[in-house]
Amino acid sequence: MERLISHPPLMIVSDLDHTMVDHQDHENLSLLRFNSLWEYAYRRDSLLVFSTARSPILYKELRKEKPLLTPDIIITSIGTEIAFGNSMVADHDWVESLNSDKWNRDIVLEETSKFPELTLQPKTEQRLHKVSFYIDEGKGEALTKELSQLLEKRGLDVKVIYSWGKNVDVIPRGAGKGEALEYLLKKLQAEGIFPVNTLACGDSEHDAELFSIPDVHGVMVSNSQEELLKWRSENALNNLKVIHSTERCADGIIQAIGHFNLGPNLSPRDVSEFLDRKTDNANPGHEVVRFYLFYERLRRGEIKNYETYIASFKESCLHAAVLFHPSGAEKSLRDTIDELKKCYGDKREKKFWVWVDQVLVTDTIPGKWIVKFDKWEQFEDERKCCKTTVEFASKGGDLVWEKVKQIWSEESEVKDDNSSWIL
Repeated sequence: MERLISHPPLMIVSDLDHTMVDHQDHENLSLLRFNSLWEYAYRRDSLLVFSTARSPILYKELRKEKPLLTPDIIITSIGTEIAFGNSMVADHDWVESLNSDKWNRDIVLEETSKFPELTLQPKTEQRLHKVSFYIDEGKGEALTKELSQLLEKRGLDVKVIYSWGKNVDVIPRGAGKGEALEYLLKKLQAEGIFPVNTLACGDSEHDAELFSIPDVHGVMVSNSQEELLKWRSENALNNLKVIHSTERCADGIIQAIGHFNLGPNLSPRDVSEFLDRKTDNANPGHEVVRFYLFYERLRRGEIKNYETYIASFKESCLHAAVLFHPSGAEKSLRDTIDELKKCYGDKREKKFWVWVDQVLVTDTIPGKWIVKFDKWEQFEDERKCCKTTVEFASKGGDLVWEKVKQIWSEESEVKDDNSSWIL
């Protein structure tokens, strides 16, 4: 968040499973649509927050399965853990705030052992301030009420959360997705970067607390659970800041951005003529997003008159522009782009996607820009990633590419496939 120099125009706080991530969308189209919009229009000065019931371990597993962007902040384990940045640095002040004599894991385990219909979830889901169970179908509502009363009699102040018809979670009363968001907003205000607008996004009862925070916009995606929609009818039906979208998952989030006029809501993936190269010297990151969408569609064989576009991109490179390939080889960038003609359609009707993450622009000297980002490729079930740096310059009022340098990322599943990695 060090890049922020003023109040971010937008902070999106989104649940993951069935909200940002559509597990029925095997092509990941809605997620990729959101990704390109965020990197194109918002990454530079806004904040992306994921808020999930998953533990940090299962969150990292999801990142390996789906093309998720890297959030600025990650709230995990139903709002009992908050972490920042790529390395997921824990917010110890939040952890300390949950430590009290009103929370005791041993007592929770002792009392829950009296219910044979409860089965402990795997160790990955047992956290310092969260105890999680599976429950027999149809027994959740009665059990949560009884368990809450038992724990209260033992001197604890907790929430017992029943969700998805199969999960029961016990967390401190002061924890939860809503409480974590309120804490985060206060923290950002103290640091002078309180967001101008906040959009909360969810689909289940876990997310209901997000929609109760004053002055926060909210979207319940079209595929939300009946329990959440029932909560809305009872608690937020007249709240004009909370909507039930007509689109699923990430598409519903994009719809809400437009509904509330929070900023641009047209994804570059939805612009058929995005290759009309209108350079934007104010944000060379736009050029990066556009180019790699072109690269994906070229290899998928989806672009007519692709040679015209290749010539256009080639002309946007200085004659001496160079590519430092992750293999260590040094190549002419213009020649590399020219060689893309040989790749046209080589991934046609195959599972092939390209996306960029953490596109950040820095000014070096007047008329010069450095853009750093992670460039991802997925082909079938194999994913590769390079840390990429592009140097741009202004020439005659146009944006030109001077240098591209790529090295294999530690997150990449393949780090030595130098023959098939093009750019």
